Amino acid sequence: MSEHIHNHNGNCCCGHDHGHEHEHEHHDHCCCGHDHGHKEDSTCICGHDHKAEGGVGHDRSMGRVFFALVGGILTANSFILGALLPEQQFAAHMSALFGAFILALPIIITAVKDLVRGKVYMNELVALAILAALVKADFQTAGIIAFFLLVTIIIETRTASGAQRSIEELIKLTPNTANLLDADGNEREVAAQDLKVGDKILVRPGENFPVDGVIASGESTVNQASITGESVPVEKVAGEDVFAGTQNLTGAVEVTVTKVGGDTTLGKVKEMIMQAEASRTPVVRIIDRYAGYYTPTVLMIAWITWWFSRDMDSVIAFLVIACPCAVVLATPTAVVAAVAAAARLGIFIKNISHLELASRITAFVFDKTGTLTDGLLSVVKLQGAEGVTPAELLRCAASVERYSNHPTALAIMKLAEEAELELDEVAGFSEVHGRGVSATVAGVPCLVGRANWMRDNGLSVPESDPEEAAGMSVVYVSKDGKVLGWIGFRDKIRKESQVLLSDLKRLGVRYCAMVTGDRQSVAEEVAGQLNIDEFKSGCLPETKVEFVENVKRDHTVAVVGDGVNDAPALAAGDLGIAMGAIGSDIAINSASVALMTNDLRRIAMLIFLAKKSQVVINQNLIFGMLFVFGGMILSIVGLMTPIWAAVIHAGSTLVIVFNSARLVRTGEELTLAEKSESEN
Repeated sequence: MSEHIHNHNGNCCCGHDHGHEHEHEHHDHCCCGHDHGHKEDSTCICGHDHKAEGGVGHDRSMGRVFFALVGGILTANSFILGALLPEQQFAAHMSALFGAFILALPIIITAVKDLVRGKVYMNELVALAILAALVKADFQTAGIIAFFLLVTIIIETRTASGAQRSIEELIKLTPNTANLLDADGNEREVAAQDLKVGDKILVRPGENFPVDGVIASGESTVNQASITGESVPVEKVAGEDVFAGTQNLTGAVEVTVTKVGGDTTLGKVKEMIMQAEASRTPVVRIIDRYAGYYTPTVLMIAWITWWFSRDMDSVIAFLVIACPCAVVLATPTAVVAAVAAAARLGIFIKNISHLELASRITAFVFDKTGTLTDGLLSVVKLQGAEGVTPAELLRCAASVERYSNHPTALAIMKLAEEAELELDEVAGFSEVHGRGVSATVAGVPCLVGRANWMRDNGLSVPESDPEEAAGMSVVYVSKDGKVLGWIGFRDKIRKESQVLLSDLKRLGVRYCAMVTGDRQSVAEEVAGQLNIDEFKSGCLPETKVEFVENVKRDHTVAVVGDGVNDAPALAAGDLGIAMGAIGSDIAINSASVALMTNDLRRIAMLIFLAKKSQVVINQNLIFGMLFVFGGMILSIVGLMTPIWAAVIHAGSTLVIVFNSARLVRTGEELTLAEKSESEN
């Protein structure tokens, strides 16, 4: 369905977009102060700026604080004069009048603007309650109602958006300037936004990297916590990647720029966070759908209450307590806090609906290499055919694999470099993902790949000795139609893998499977050590997708992989989690959730955070509905005064906000454990 449907703009005191997905940029105002996605001058009584992150928005917020202080003092002064100086009744009356007017002015102006545009939102409920009190000449009651609502809004917006602001501060770590080095090594300061790919910059100790790059010379220790969430700094030497927003700690390094601006890892992360915060959970979408019916219904009930009771105080109390800030804030505040906690741990969620989905995951499908294992393969066996030396086998394989980034290729190249082999020039390089590579070496066709791929190419591949090759990944090497032999590799299981699987079982995950392109013996050994429920070996990318689709018939499935070779499988799962996504555009783009580190414990933390956030959301909804609907009933039967309605409205909203804020600290024990491990 097209997103350009004219969904009426259901603004409310919560401050969230109620489905305004069409292109018209109305000035949608609400008493909460959050941006409704509209680019014109969106003003609201809380004082948030809907155009920029600071400046005007801050001034408006301070303006509301000023209104609350001045109006509150005048209202309090009316009570003091009435109690201590009974003869000054006129002064007390005027103090209450001016106090109520100052406090009510922002709310009434917003409501009038809504009415001018022909819209009736929840702002009008509060405005009508205040106007009713003013009509009764009960200025003290009007002032108290407006004061509590303004104070609630100020605290609510600052607390609820505090997690969002903390994320924004976290990712705004790139400096505005950089030290550019020219061809002669001379240094000059330039704007970071003027840097281009290929430029060389100097980054001194204590400075943050302004862009992504590769260290050209020097070595240092770098704090990458802003992206990965890891508290332990990492060593960086020439040839290693560094990322915008991370901090250079110990040494001056020269860096060759590889990515700038929004293309940097930090830029991608910021885009993901903003995308997540702009999205909505299913619960919020349901609230949005029925928000347009709420205000007319409340106004009808208020009129019926007045018709039968003729008690204006009950009507005022009803209108105040009916403004459902607590209910509508129940989900957004919890989600923002959860997204902040996840981002601090280097877990970036593209859409907040994925957080709700993560709480319902019952099955995990893991890729093996680089996920459950380190992915750092090493050559452990060179088995040449009769008359073929290990050096000849390795030289041919390394020559063909030199342009591949596959883990087996990297392991072969590493051994060839250690052996100081002189490699042959190749032409016509081609790679078939998950199967093998081919090239022409000195005019002769050569292949390196799996046994079944060799057979598909018409080669006779002998079966290796099962005892010799057990537990090893094996690739075969052929030259000019003749098989030269095979190369065996081993990979190391990550130390966190067993802990992760145990934690997932405790969190209610019923099924854990592993898919790999490796042979049966390798997969069986890893699955046995980790007590995997099911595994499938010899998988091509399409085989992994088929396996995931089968699991989805009975489970809600999360797929975990490196985001490069596993992109189709990640997309096939209900939830795709890309491991080690730092610096990888493919990983960030292919998954629902990107982990900027390879620490598997963060996967269990994601599931725990998702489940905890759902508990908090449910608590908030139940608590909010209890206060709103319970207060409405008490108001209708005359047991709720307007002042108590304002106090309860403020109290219930603050309870929701602070209950949600508990999520922000989730995962602190993980970062403390990492720090302790590094110290030991």
